[in-house]
Amino acid sequence: MQLLVQKYGGTSVQSKENRKHVIKHIKDALVQGYKLVVVVSALGRKPDPYATDTLLGLVDHSANHNANRELDLLMACGEIISAVVLTSELKNQQIKSLALTGAQAGIITSMDYNNARIKTVDTTRILQELNHHDVVVVAGFQGQTVQGEITTIGRGGSDTTAAALGASLLAEQIEIFTDVDGVMTADPRLVENARHLEMVTYTEICNLAYQGAKVVHPRAVEIAMQSNIPMRIRSTYTNLPGTYVTSATNLEIEIPDRLITGIAHIASISQIKVQTKEAAYRVQSEVFKAMAAAGISVDFINMSPTGVIYTIPDYLTSEAVSILESLGFHPEVTENCAKVSAVGAGMTGEPGVISKIVQALTDAGIEILQSADSHTTIWVLVMEKDLNIAVNALHEVFKLS
Repeated sequence: MQLLVQKYGGTSVQSKENRKHVIKHIKDALVQGYKLVVVVSALGRKPDPYATDTLLGLVDHSANHNANRELDLLMACGEIISAVVLTSELKNQQIKSLALTGAQAGIITSMDYNNARIKTVDTTRILQELNHHDVVVVAGFQGQTVQGEITTIGRGGSDTTAAALGASLLAEQIEIFTDVDGVMTADPRLVENARHLEMVTYTEICNLAYQGAKVVHPRAVEIAMQSNIPMRIRSTYTNLPGTYVTSATNLEIEIPDRLITGIAHIASISQIKVQTKEAAYRVQSEVFKAMAAAGISVDFINMSPTGVIYTIPDYLTSEAVSILESLGFHPEVTENCAKVSAVGAGMTGEPGVISKIVQALTDAGIEILQSADSHTTIWVLVMEKDLNIAVNALHEVFKLS
């Protein structure tokens, strides 16, 4: 059995007109001899009536009396509605199809309501149904615990659902359909001459995703990478092949020749500095314990003998400062920052990359507030007002257009 897993996001299934494009892609795959597992997100985005955020608006989901268990029951409805609607339209086209919830599809998760992890996938039901149907439509973003409780698996969960099913079913490929024609060298809303990438490695797209590129969830890429199943990022609205994602050894291009693959960014973050004359290890321990206890995820961490520097989303700044001050610290805060990342598998061991970045930003009159690097990524923190210029400067200096 030739098996293909496809995933369609909320805007792809938002309207009947959009779903015509979805059905065309499904028909094209059927003509090629595939059986399909199609994973769908909830219909559209807020204020669309069945979007996840709209459903949450039916209750005061921030109130303490709303248990996370009940919120998962509510949020799971959006994808179930989407699966049923698409299946109905496929049947109207004489395509043998069936809709399944995440639980019915065999997705077993942890007990962490609102942010569960997929533990195992029992493919028995899907394989049985594929003996009698050409397409099985699965509600993404959800599963169930071994106790039978409905759970959701966090934002980007439909991507993760598709990757987990693809890996468990040993699919030939996982296709992620989005609003764009694949992975770009930068956000085309900021960089006019951003270029489409035909092929990237798992590591490159994972790093781009973690650093702000929103075409696919990084957890989904990691699952595909572990199973070595190729992914393809495509547009719902064209027949273009999109971006092919696989391991470096399978690509037909020489990765070392491509120093930088793309420039990603994350805006609306704050830099927090906590300096001290006391033992820095105590400060580091207390600061990060306090942030973890408050559920505040920290990023871009620099530690030194005199203190710590890290970033958090802007909307959490007031809470973080209050916590630090209650511990007797006097944090220095810089709000309205942006992290700009240069990602590329070819930079490993290559001298001069950071020099190019610093020179390009200096020539553009941009102050670097903080920096860090890994084997495949270099990060710089700048003021958000300089974001557009910074991304374009780095895109230009590495000749990505």
